[in-house]
Amino acid sequence: MDFAKIAADLSGFVWGAPLIILLFGTHLFLTVRTGFIQRHLMQAIRISFSRHKEGEGDVSQFGALMTALAATIGTGNIIGVAGAVATGGPGAVLWMWLTGVFGIATKYSEAVLAVKYRITMPDGSMAGGPMYALERGLGQKWLGVVFAVFTCIAAFGIGNMTQANSIVEMLIERVKPESVTQLRWIAGGVMAALTAAVVLGGVKSIAKVCGLLVPVMAVGYVLGCALILIKNYAVLPQTFLDIWNGAWSGQAAVGGFVGAGLKEVARAGIARGLFSNESGLGSAPIVAAAAQTRNPVRQALVSSTATFWDTVVVCLMTGLVVVSSGHWKDGLPKAALTSAAFNDLHTWGPYILMFGLMTFVFSTILGWGYYGEKAAEYLFGTRSVKPYRILWVLAVLFGSVQPAQAVWDFADAANGLMALPNLICLICLSGVIVSETRTHKHELTGKE
Repeated sequence: MDFAKIAADLSGFVWGAPLIILLFGTHLFLTVRTGFIQRHLMQAIRISFSRHKEGEGDVSQFGALMTALAATIGTGNIIGVAGAVATGGPGAVLWMWLTGVFGIATKYSEAVLAVKYRITMPDGSMAGGPMYALERGLGQKWLGVVFAVFTCIAAFGIGNMTQANSIVEMLIERVKPESVTQLRWIAGGVMAALTAAVVLGGVKSIAKVCGLLVPVMAVGYVLGCALILIKNYAVLPQTFLDIWNGAWSGQAAVGGFVGAGLKEVARAGIARGLFSNESGLGSAPIVAAAAQTRNPVRQALVSSTATFWDTVVVCLMTGLVVVSSGHWKDGLPKAALTSAAFNDLHTWGPYILMFGLMTFVFSTILGWGYYGEKAAEYLFGTRSVKPYRILWVLAVLFGSVQPAQAVWDFADAANGLMALPNLICLICLSGVIVSETRTHKHELTGKE
């Protein structure tokens, strides 16, 4: 049985027009229902840096945000952006960016429901997320089970195998080893060992490491991209023009680029936008439910900033670097396109890329490890947590030795399947989200 073909066929079926319309439509719907919650972004950023305990929970609001950012800032911000441009042309960057802007409302809404419907486990830890909102809010436990099953599966795709695979592909591109297979096994083994050292300690261990790693990796990467854009300043006006025009009219064939219609451009941008920021996927609210917060709205504001930093800032920076390089015209595949764009800054470019990939990959594997184990805990109880963590570590190694495209297709398909029950939950419980927002509206302004 051909795993690559099955994954490609499933991805193409799941990510058809209906899901893309449902996803982006939910972003727009919740933006309106929450009264354009994006306008409170500065207040959200301000309170997100609080490390004080403000209520019951396992980790601080900052720790929950850093864990969520660790999971969302991954290869989708680098390889995924390049893949969107390689498939849809420069216009895909704008669609990805818009997915981030409107996705802020969806990320906010997910967290409101996660904190409202969270429960305390027998060991005193918090548990929440779409599965609990579906069960306790909608009274549809079977949908909660469906979401948890998809989450367990999707975690191994978006949060594990694609991450490990991307760093290995980049190493192959840079090192050009005599034995590709040997490099895959060595790199995979090292990543698996590092992953085991953190995830076996649970959410507090993960949040502690992410709280130290995420700020350094994100700021370092953005500054690195800024250096490249300064070098490419002469072509930046044309870069913005290409992105704008390509988003609304598609991209004609040029150089080695085969061209793309408007549908392909939008699909590439929106699909990669979700892969990157995970708004609508239902993953981030799982860790939001573990936050020490005094009410659902306060933590929801904090959670919403993750989409801003991930897509509106980091993905945009990568997109500008890739498009301004001009190498997208050469018809290069995603990994090679990424390398070519960053190599234009001859001395520092390759190091910026490797730093970004290695830290982004490791942090995402850590964050998604927690998402997956909480879904397994919902399905099978606390006894399943340790076995799941062991499988998680082994999956890092498996993803490292699989063909790149097969792994990415599998992740795309699992993402879509996971999003469906979560989007149903958000739409059906939108009234609850509005009610909670009104009840705690003082959090939006910072005035009691």
